[in-house]
Amino acid sequence: MEWSILFMGPVGAGKTRAIHTLSDIAAAGTEVEATDETALMKQFTTVSMDAGVLDLGSGDKVRLIGAPGQDRFDFMWDILLEQAKAVVIMIDHSRTSRLDDLDKFVSAVQTRAFGRRFPMAIGVTHIDEAATRSLDIYRERLTQQPPSFASALVPVFPVDAREANDVRALVISVGAMLEMEMRFAART
Repeated sequence: MEWSILFMGPVGAGKTRAIHTLSDIAAAGTEVEATDETALMKQFTTVSMDAGVLDLGSGDKVRLIGAPGQDRFDFMWDILLEQAKAVVIMIDHSRTSRLDDLDKFVSAVQTRAFGRRFPMAIGVTHIDEAATRSLDIYRERLTQQPPSFASALVPVFPVDAREANDVRALVISVGAMLEMEMRFAART
């Protein structure tokens, strides 16, 4: 078994860090020095993709793929979603536009899904910078506007992208949804 899980989200949400944290190999990245408004937030930015591998043993692997967060590289979203079996959307909780970011990336997957259904999870980062804000806002938004491509209820996790256990929880959640889909599909 070999699956690809696509990490999407705005610049600075922790996609690259999450992949580097969890990957069993030296993760490949396409980070370059930021030269536009992104430079105000961070020094480097992903322009194509990040790629890592989580080895599950017995030849089973999960490919961890990170999409660039900038709109000007959104053509990569189409390419990467085509290969993905599941999607993780990372959201920076400290941003004032955090719900807009969620809506934007859910919509991006929606328009590129072409009828496919994906297990999806939300990883909320930078919680320490906005500790008084509840994560319920994301759950409420997903309840009010459920993504039609999501193959199950979408879990929302607090995540420190530097902590392997936090990132692992995201991957396990979408992996469990994929496993259930495979088992139930086999019974029909």
